[in-house]
Amino acid sequence: NWTAAVTEFVLLGFSLSREAELLFLVLLLLTFLLTLLGNLLIIFTVLSCSRLHTPMYFFLCNLSILDIVFTSVISPKVLANLGSGDKTISFAGCIIQCYFYFSLGTVEFLLLTVMSYDRYAAICSPLRYTAIMRPPVCIETVVFSWMGGFLSVLFPTILISQLPFCSSNIISHFFCDGGPLLALAYADTTAIELMNFMLSSMVILCCVVLVAYSSTYIMLTIVRIPSASGRKKALNTCASHLTIVIISSGITVCIFVTPSQKEYLEINKIPSVMSSVMIPFLNPFIYTLRNDAMQGVLRDMWVR
Repeated sequence: NWTAAVTEFVLLGFSLSREAELLFLVLLLLTFLLTLLGNLLIIFTVLSCSRLHTPMYFFLCNLSILDIVFTSVISPKVLANLGSGDKTISFAGCIIQCYFYFSLGTVEFLLLTVMSYDRYAAICSPLRYTAIMRPPVCIETVVFSWMGGFLSVLFPTILISQLPFCSSNIISHFFCDGGPLLALAYADTTAIELMNFMLSSMVILCCVVLVAYSSTYIMLTIVRIPSASGRKKALNTCASHLTIVIISSGITVCIFVTPSQKEYLEINKIPSVMSSVMIPFLNPFIYTLRNDAMQGVLRDMWVR
């Protein structure tokens, strides 16, 4: 029997009552607006203050840009679906959303790894720091992070877009995640799932190992600093970054170790919300809470 190809998908979201959906809409809208405000504030603060024109804040600006784009890929569509009650998304829109979600997630891991190396160079080799982290090096590493993220996910996404979707079009998720999308394909997706798993594992493992290596040397260097104020200053520059790395790694590992079979799809929604909504929301607050330089600039701007 001939079956028409799927031209749009229905995003079920969470199994909530209409009242609970509206409450979720309000909370998501507030989180989205605060995410935009917090990250834009970081970008504006760094650009407007010359003493923050250093590699550390250059990378932080890129992370803020990433967070703005990342949350804008998911949240506006979810808000529109919740507000209108129309939970459909076009086939092309679904594939594009899936591609940007995973490519931006990869960019984040690469950027966090570069930022870890920057902190390693600043604390473990302070006399050579300016020679190591020259402006061309900073630009090249950032370009590599963005291009690496977008290119690494391109081929698997093309393969997913070529799969036949001609039976169910209901995605048991609030956005076009890879697992629920593959579960609807009218074909054997084992090879694509294996490719996705291997690519994701390679990126996560390499980044976590490099961050752990640099963090270990940073801690060993910090404990050898003679003055308590020096130790505190060095620790403050790393604590916020390590917090984000641990949260991001933990959530991402939860997403990728959860199988994509239908019985696990409901479980996978929770870490997906954390990665797409909460991490971009938390980043600006975590990076400014323990950052004396950033707090000082913000106080000066507030007084003026």
